[in-house]
Amino acid sequence: MNKWKRLSWAVFAVGILTLLFSAPAFAQESGAPAGGAYRIAPGAAADSDTTGLAQAYAAYYSEGGFNAWFRNTRLGRTGTGQFFIDGGVFMWPLLVSLIVGLVFVLERLWTLSRARVNTRRLMYGIQKSLRSEGVDAAIRTCERTRGPIAAILHAGLLKTARGPQAVEKAPDTAGAIEMSFLERGLSAIAAVVVVAPMLGFLGTVSGMIHAFEAIAAADQVSAKLVASGIAEALITTAAGLIIAIPTSLFHSYFTDQVDRFVVEMEETSAELINELTELGL
Repeated sequence: MNKWKRLSWAVFAVGILTLLFSAPAFAQESGAPAGGAYRIAPGAAADSDTTGLAQAYAAYYSEGGFNAWFRNTRLGRTGTGQFFIDGGVFMWPLLVSLIVGLVFVLERLWTLSRARVNTRRLMYGIQKSLRSEGVDAAIRTCERTRGPIAAILHAGLLKTARGPQAVEKAPDTAGAIEMSFLERGLSAIAAVVVVAPMLGFLGTVSGMIHAFEAIAAADQVSAKLVASGIAEALITTAAGLIIAIPTSLFHSYFTDQVDRFVVEMEETSAELINELTELGL
């Protein structure tokens, strides 16, 4: 099992533990509807007072299944839990996109941080080994160092016996492989950046449809009825943007880091070729 799979399982385990420790508390008061915003049912009459409006909401939004369970957990009774439930069914795909984005962001942070090395120190060690002990010592220096920079230098040194042209081509081939490693997961992060706001907007459209259905079904339209329906519809938009904005920032950061690795790989490979040429290897 590679590092990516271990990280994925770790995040999944944290999510499961969160749900398990949010044990349901079914001691809800009898006759009181579950908390949160409710939508009026098509065809259900709503009184002008608050009690009638709440009864109309409860008649439409009689929950069942996982939402009912989640609403009665400790997490479901928090402000974040109510925010999640009130957003409607589209909050679940948004939660999935959040988990996917979080997993890939954490994986890239960990991988790119481990790939970063002191390039100047590495080149100094390789040059010192080449001049004092030869190519084999320089190869061992690369093998003791992790990261894409050491990998392409190692590929070039392995081709020393085949001549300068082979040395020049080896870093290009190794660089393409290392680039695929550095860019792994960035497409998934970019997908989360695009999909999360679209899911939010879709949830808003769905919520607005329900809100207008409630208005059409009500005998007397109150400001509270309109405001609650619109507020519920906008929750998914807010959630989608909350997910997309930091994920977009991380994607830009990772792209910048990959570009820096590319520049360093080109510079170090050119420096290695010059060093080998000067030594006549």
